[in-house]
Amino acid sequence: MAFFLIGAYFIVELVFGIISGSLALLSDAGHMAADVTALGAALVATRLATRADATGRRTYGHYRAEVFASLLAVLLMYGVAVYVVVEAISRIGTSVDVETGPMFVVGAIGLAVNVVVLLLLRKGAADSLNVKGAYLEVVADTAGSVGVIIAGWLVAATGVAVWDTLIALAIGVFVAVRATMLGKEVLAVLGQHAPAGVDPVAVSDELAGIQGVSDVHDLHLWTLTSGMNVATAHLVTETPDDGHRVLDEARELLEVRHGIAHATLQVEPADHVGCDRVGW
Repeated sequence: MAFFLIGAYFIVELVFGIISGSLALLSDAGHMAADVTALGAALVATRLATRADATGRRTYGHYRAEVFASLLAVLLMYGVAVYVVVEAISRIGTSVDVETGPMFVVGAIGLAVNVVVLLLLRKGAADSLNVKGAYLEVVADTAGSVGVIIAGWLVAATGVAVWDTLIALAIGVFVAVRATMLGKEVLAVLGQHAPAGVDPVAVSDELAGIQGVSDVHDLHLWTLTSGMNVATAHLVTETPDDGHRVLDEARELLEVRHGIAHATLQVEPADHVGCDRVGW
């Protein structure tokens, strides 16, 4: 629903942006085009993530498709921001006729459409980086629609078209900032950083605090995709009889305290050797 609403409004905004000569309107239309692409990619990625892998080679399935869709949204947002800023700077000092009527009408329609789409995507944005990318695109669009209305009002009130350029410049900067924030999250996942809010040192200390555990090593924590945190670790036990209990307690600790339901734990006796052979 969000995809079709944004797609329909993009066509309207593009046409009236050309008719009115408003850079603010055209810049917002460009951002809408990025939204349509980002929402389409998010839809495809969501479908892919639920498909079983038929090749047998993707042992984690297609879940990472959602992260790559978020990365695409980031790149699109940067592209739009750069275009708007460059175009705005090129207009400085030139005389441009801007029709404010279409700016008011189309900006108001855009604001209404964006608010509806935000409400549609808000809940999913809290659970999925993929949906969050689409959501932030629409947040930036909402700001763009507000900017278009403000630009139209300023141009109409002052008769100075430069307000249209300045508002477009502000929209471009805002989009770039939102893209940077989302990009950091995406790169953290692709770079296999520890999940947000999870301290590897604290996790290691808690695992080492389990009765019967004498050492913890080769601990790795990362995010596969939104809501799917993964861990691997080697736990050295004081006696072989502790293995079963240690495994159960460690898995419960990771899931309950840190939200890591998928953990691969290797329980080793104290006299086990071999882990030091790995050089990385």
